[in-house]
Amino acid sequence: MSLTLTSLINIPIIRHGDNLADVIVASLRDSNVVLQDNDIFVIAQKIVSKAEGCMVNLNTITPSPRALELARKTEKDPRVVELMLRESNEVLRTRVGTIIVEHRLGFICANAGIDHSNVAGAGDSVEEWVLLLPADPDGSSRAIREQIESRTGRKIGVLIIDSHGRAWRNGTAGVAIGMSGVPAVVDRRGDRDLFGYTLRVTTIGAADELAAAASLVMGQADEGTPVIHVRGFPYPLREGSIRELIRPKEQDLFR
Repeated sequence: MSLTLTSLINIPIIRHGDNLADVIVASLRDSNVVLQDNDIFVIAQKIVSKAEGCMVNLNTITPSPRALELARKTEKDPRVVELMLRESNEVLRTRVGTIIVEHRLGFICANAGIDHSNVAGAGDSVEEWVLLLPADPDGSSRAIREQIESRTGRKIGVLIIDSHGRAWRNGTAGVAIGMSGVPAVVDRRGDRDLFGYTLRVTTIGAADELAAAASLVMGQADEGTPVIHVRGFPYPLREGSIRELIRPKEQDLFR
């Protein structure tokens, strides 16, 4: 068994309205990668958000009273806090510098996934622009997959990832926030281990495992490689959704 991850080259700076499927197919040629059935593309959330116009100029945001109060407690920009509230179902924890929320997409994350890094808008300071997560990452993944399959004739998967912190551990890791044609969770219950023991609770967060691996190759700063080609994913491709990875509230022991 082998898993090969290749960063695609010559990905341009993505702007609102760019077609990511076209960009990826062109980059495949430049990278000398011949697409095969069951290959997967892992795509950084940032370029999906940029292509879909999810950039916000903070000068257009008027903070609500609640945002002003949270900003005072956390020492954050009240305009950014206002966006966090708009992007969230619930605020779960706060401390100076950090707000932990249940994002509108259902997962728990810091600062509602709003990002300042590698974001710039025309005519304003970089500091005045932020990037929100895509409105529907599963839908974005599906659209990109269908377009690439149409252009290449290959059956593939697409995974959109972001960098999230984790409870009880320092540092961020790549996690899946949207997918199409890729299983989010692989259920091994009922399989046997090396000694014949029947597995009873083993479910694998396969999409998150792949996201973390691809994030190592993708980088987090000025690498400029936001698309990773994957070959050798060890599980059959099928339609998946971020919803598979979100633990129901009634099973969440840590809220």
